[in-house]
Amino acid sequence: MSTATQKTLLPVRRALLSVSDKRGIVEFAKALKRHGVEIISTGGTAKTLRESGVPVTSVSDVTGFPEILNGRVKTLHPAIHAGLLAVLDNPEHMKQLREHHIDPIDLVVVNLYPFQTTVAKPDVTLEEAIENIDIGGPTLVRASAKNYRHTAVVVNPDHYMEVLKEMNENGGAVGESLRYTLACEAFRHTAQYDTAIASYLSPQKNTGLPDTLVIAEQRSFALRYGENPHQPAAFYGSLDKAFEKLHGKELSFNNILDAYAAVNIAADFDEPTAVIVKHNNPCGAATGASLSEAYTKALATDSKSAFGGIVAFNQPVDESAAELLNAIFLEVIIAPDFSDAALAALKKKKDRRLLKLKAARGSRSLDIRPVFGGYLVQETDTDRLSAADVKAVTKREPTKSELESLFFAWRIAKHVKSNAIVYALSDRTLGIGAGQMSRVDSARIAAMKAADAGLDLRGSAVASDAFFPFADGLLECIKVGATAAIQPGGSVRDEEVIRAADEHGIAMVFTGIRHFRH
Repeated sequence: MSTATQKTLLPVRRALLSVSDKRGIVEFAKALKRHGVEIISTGGTAKTLRESGVPVTSVSDVTGFPEILNGRVKTLHPAIHAGLLAVLDNPEHMKQLREHHIDPIDLVVVNLYPFQTTVAKPDVTLEEAIENIDIGGPTLVRASAKNYRHTAVVVNPDHYMEVLKEMNENGGAVGESLRYTLACEAFRHTAQYDTAIASYLSPQKNTGLPDTLVIAEQRSFALRYGENPHQPAAFYGSLDKAFEKLHGKELSFNNILDAYAAVNIAADFDEPTAVIVKHNNPCGAATGASLSEAYTKALATDSKSAFGGIVAFNQPVDESAAELLNAIFLEVIIAPDFSDAALAALKKKKDRRLLKLKAARGSRSLDIRPVFGGYLVQETDTDRLSAADVKAVTKREPTKSELESLFFAWRIAKHVKSNAIVYALSDRTLGIGAGQMSRVDSARIAAMKAADAGLDLRGSAVASDAFFPFADGLLECIKVGATAAIQPGGSVRDEEVIRAADEHGIAMVFTGIRHFRH
């Protein structure tokens, strides 16, 4: 006998099996039969068990009532739920069971209609989704979990062997500790299921921020640690929806954050694009006629910071680009695909992770951040500027070339931690200043980084993620050679800033929208 005491042991004499995921169910049922357990089952599960030679009692034989409404009503009956919810050491409960000829059900094995899989189909209809909302299943699970002291509930096939191990060690009984653990998982299972339904149906009714924020993701795997080694961490959800890992060791917490940032930047461009990210900020980005050209220009922005960084592409990587990528150490390389020759070349580095991108950009439509007392929630910043959105506010309007450079700089500035200053040409970044408390300091750091890389800022365009509160920030940009500027505008000192631009003959446009990123 195991360490479980007789008092906390639950002999399993009667079990209800009704599963959508039929992995291992036949083998489990046969093992239950060897313990002399009566098996009750429904629909497809009963058919599967009978075809495998496992005797079962139909739910309709227990309830005395047939399955109706095309299977919508099967287990919703007192003969089932009284058997699940009875407190076995309560004399009044046991008296009522006897009066109504109801036997307790000691074990429930249920998992639910595949709602998440159904709604993940691109052509799913609302009617199809609704038909895959399980009603009886969650009710069985919740009833059994509530009464875990007298009923064991299993929602995950991975626990079949654990249950059988206890039964083998305890003469066909299951201990209370395991029943409690299984009940906790059962409530998480139904919570996640209901959250998936609520999340899917809400957009059918309205858009924007939800009235109630519901998050219920299963823990997929533990990470070695979080941002720092002393912080435990795990990933919740499914990375498989976004990536297919083709090579390398497991991703770290910081790898995933940086990969998310890099993919979202690359997705803002249609031309062949390379983006290099370090510590959640781009340290180089460029477009080109090929990925090789784009990567070479992106790397030139800040080759020192690129060491150990993460690179994302918006088009498949070929052998030519792969050879360039092999020249320095890169933690992660992400692309929609890799040629066979590129893969062979890139796999020579054992520690590098190679990810094949499935989603065009990060899939979350909401940006959620925990703070004291709750969460701050906002829609993700997906704004893409067009020529019609900008307004020239200086005497000199930007040239066509300058306007293209301004748009490039602005796209990158959206993804840089505030305060953000980005110097760029029409196809590449030249200097990036990120995360400073002063916009003047960001302008100086971006210029310093460009100088360290040997890049000339004369004739460049500069983007500021928020307005210049004073002329001093703009003057720093003019001093190093910027001839055009793009910023939201909206400062009480806009006229002072515009006047400084006019005095130095530069063109400046206002966007009317800012891109703070805290």
